[in-house]
Amino acid sequence: MAQRDSRPRAGITRRRFLGAAAGLILISGSPVWARPKRGGAPGRPRVTHGVQSGDVGLRGGVVWARADRPARMIVEVSPTESFRRVRRYRGPVATPQTDLTARLELRGLPPGEEVFYRISFEDEERPGRVGEPAYGRLRTAPVRRRGVSFVWGGDTAGQGWGINPDFGGMKIYETMLREEPDFFIHSGDNIYADNPLEERVVLPDGTLWRNVLTEEKAKVAETLDEFRGNYKYNLLDENLRRFNAAVPTFAQWDDHEVTNNWYPGEVLEDPRYTVKDVDVLAARARRAFREYLPLRRRGEIFRKISYGPSLDVFFLDLRTYRGPNTTNDQPVRSETTGLFGERQLRWLKRALKTSRATWKVIASDLPVGLVVPDGAAFEAIANARPGTPLGRELEVADLLSFIKRERIRNTVWLTADVHYTAAHYYDPSRAAFRDFDPFWEFVSGPLHAGTFGPNQLDATFGPRVVFQRAADYPNQPPSDGLQFYGHAAIDGDTGVMTVSLKDLYGETLYSVELEPAR
Repeated sequence: MAQRDSRPRAGITRRRFLGAAAGLILISGSPVWARPKRGGAPGRPRVTHGVQSGDVGLRGGVVWARADRPARMIVEVSPTESFRRVRRYRGPVATPQTDLTARLELRGLPPGEEVFYRISFEDEERPGRVGEPAYGRLRTAPVRRRGVSFVWGGDTAGQGWGINPDFGGMKIYETMLREEPDFFIHSGDNIYADNPLEERVVLPDGTLWRNVLTEEKAKVAETLDEFRGNYKYNLLDENLRRFNAAVPTFAQWDDHEVTNNWYPGEVLEDPRYTVKDVDVLAARARRAFREYLPLRRRGEIFRKISYGPSLDVFFLDLRTYRGPNTTNDQPVRSETTGLFGERQLRWLKRALKTSRATWKVIASDLPVGLVVPDGAAFEAIANARPGTPLGRELEVADLLSFIKRERIRNTVWLTADVHYTAAHYYDPSRAAFRDFDPFWEFVSGPLHAGTFGPNQLDATFGPRVVFQRAADYPNQPPSDGLQFYGHAAIDGDTGVMTVSLKDLYGETLYSVELEPAR
């Protein structure tokens, strides 16, 4: 296994920090927004849903919090948990226009260091009246090579499986927290805006799954406030809030942030919706996505985050620029076959070519070779026709040929989406289309949703199932333990990337060491 950097770090250890953060977040086991904290000053603004950080790089990152009223975000940053030395930032005002959320991009942080931060809010009507802070931590990207560790997965609170106090909530976030990762890639389906919850679900063994309910989770999301309510629902979970306080999240989206298998221009026939225009729903969903996740304020969802000399992560957006879901068998590229879109594809090629990092991780919200049907059409890239690339496969073939032609080494694809975990090796010697270098794709999820699969593999790009663990029956509940995440560790000395697929309890189901090409 790859080893983490063993140099001593200033301040609190991660495990001690997590205990301290839990004490700040919880009161007698209840969420902090359930009632005022004992001893707190009445009438002062409060942090309602914990803190988050994200898009952390060499010298900065984004921090996020939500207030209980219009108030100005105040952020203090320190190299130690004691906060004896602090750098103070006056952030934006949380207003009803952003549903009282606020985020601030911190700049000028020391590279490769543990950074502690605390966020409070100052009352806009009574300047100087500041509420109690909520605490978090992050680690900036290193300048020099050292061990880097991260986790990834997708699919949170889907298929009717919400927060069940009897089960312990979204427990996989606590499990991932024990990995002590530098960051977390959420591969999409951060919420299930199209999956309302019921109070009780009868399990196959006759026992009950009991969901915490909110008004916004009682129906499909159509209004902006209903989309926002899906994010607030997830943040009711204690495990997720503890995780957010300690691990930066690098988020991308997929379909369920809007509605199942959506594409631009779609008109819904689903009788649950009064708003049928998917473009209207997607605009509201995108706004809520940006309000409730710690992304940079401007720019696209597709982006590159550099995490030191060992790693660049390229985040794809395979929703915004796609054509409609069709039979996916067109012989020539067009707007109908688009998935990346020309602008995103040009960006990705340029970013990959200019990357100097050892490993280039392509974080995709859809798998390359797995067949994902949408009725008689296809939702993802593969089309179940194992021959010459057609439809959306044409863009992928173009990208893979470019990577080979430009001698871009050490690309690894990570994804979720299909609600099971697998390791796929793509080999041109087995493929119908052969103009590419071999590469790995790792799939892991769901984090807290129904388990499905396995899906059929399309042979166009020569994939081989090296490992997979899927459901015993469709929509298997989280309580059966078949929830999955991935963990990657890059050795600071050798550059070897060890990728492990793990379950709800942190048990390693499969692991492989990838040697970097020089």
